[in-house]
Amino acid sequence: MQFTLIICTYKRAMPLLQLLNSVKEQTLYPNEIIIVDGSSDDATKEMLENTIFKDVHYYKVLPDERGLTKQRNYGIAKVDASSEVVCFLDDDTVLETNYFEEIIKSYAIFPEALGVGGYISNETIWQKATTTYQPKINEFYYDGWKRKEGSRFVWRKKSGLDSNLPPGYSPEFSHGRSVGFLPPSGKIYEVEQLMGGVSSFRKSVFKEFQFSTYFEGYGLYEDADFTLRVSKAGKLYLNTNAQLSHYHDASGRPNQYQYGKMVVRNGWYVWRVKYPIPSFKAKLKWHAITILLTAIRATNIFTTSKKKEALTETMGRIAGWFSLLVSKPKE
Repeated sequence: MQFTLIICTYKRAMPLLQLLNSVKEQTLYPNEIIIVDGSSDDATKEMLENTIFKDVHYYKVLPDERGLTKQRNYGIAKVDASSEVVCFLDDDTVLETNYFEEIIKSYAIFPEALGVGGYISNETIWQKATTTYQPKINEFYYDGWKRKEGSRFVWRKKSGLDSNLPPGYSPEFSHGRSVGFLPPSGKIYEVEQLMGGVSSFRKSVFKEFQFSTYFEGYGLYEDADFTLRVSKAGKLYLNTNAQLSHYHDASGRPNQYQYGKMVVRNGWYVWRVKYPIPSFKAKLKWHAITILLTAIRATNIFTTSKKKEALTETMGRIAGWFSLLVSKPKE
């Protein structure tokens, strides 16, 4: 299959170089690589001028075209007509050598697939477990594997607010478990959500769907919005053999106050994309979980070394929640 790689970047010349070096080592190389640069400086352009990568097309966007969703839509418009699949990667990822081979193979195995996601392998330590294993409250178990449970999910379990669906699916009260809770089993799982920075889609998807420009700048949860909409039209999968590492480069991220506000307001928006008219019980659960997660983040003011970041993010979450009473997000 002919396929295109789109990388949207913002002031991350060196992380991008690391990613492109891992692309160069792939067992299956993209037919074209489109780089959409929203940087206000020329560091990325200069880096690319001093390196040699095959079939790279570089585009520097204007200030009003900056932002993750805008840059993705810009890149989609530049895709060659012969491409059948469009892949997206965050600019701070590094691929295993068979990443694209596994992604493209998935479309052959599941010809009905509208999208296939990759698997981030460096963020969680998983352990094999028996099929009869009974997890402790501070553990998460799925498909014969277990991992340590974060405090937010421990408290959600204690409060009866844990997700009632498998990872990669959104319950009626939202706040589900992401595909990051799928184990490195070597299997391909059907899901309804993918992480945008490690995703791919059939090019035909973009005849009907585009990334929403509601998500400005950093674009938190833009991937959930897009894939939940696409999953209503067809099937999405995640291939746990298509592995890569994600290094979460700090450059280009919003300040913690704005991030906290986005967590709540963007989370509400994505919830209503999937469930425009949720039940009263689901509404209560969404707000209860939002308040609980804000309280847990507030405890980090006293328990971590990054007290200022925890405080400002907590204030952003509180401001975001109260803002819903005045003006709810709209497209």
